[in-house]
Amino acid sequence: MHSAAIRGFHTNVTDADSKDRDRMGKIMATYDLMPESTDVPLDAVIESLKGVIPDGVKIVETKIEPVAFGLKKVVAGFMIDDSDESIGSKLEDGLRSIPGVENAECTSTALL
Repeated sequence: MHSAAIRGFHTNVTDADSKDRDRMGKIMATYDLMPESTDVPLDAVIESLKGVIPDGVKIVETKIEPVAFGLKKVVAGFMIDDSDESIGSKLEDGLRSIPGVENAECTSTALL
C-alpha cells in the first residue's frame, strides 16, 4: 500500500490501484503565509510564489487578509497534481523559502 499525504490529507492506494494513480485527481489546498513582521511587503511575497512552487502546482488565488494589531497574512490557494507523493513537502519547502515568510501553514485541503 502507498500513502500520499499533504498536511492533514491522506489518500491510500493499494498496489492494485497504483496504475490508476494518474487518474486520482487534483488536490485544492489553501495556505496561510505569515510574515516575519508588519514591515514585510506582502505584494512581494505574492510575486515570489511563482518562483518557488514546484512543477505540478498551480496558483489558483492569492489575497491579503488582516490577522491582528496591523499584521496581515497572505492566503494562497493552489491546485496540486497528486501524482507526485512528495509534492506537498516540495510546496511547503518552497513557501517557507520566500524571504520575509516566517511560517507557511496548510489550512484546508480537498480532493477534486
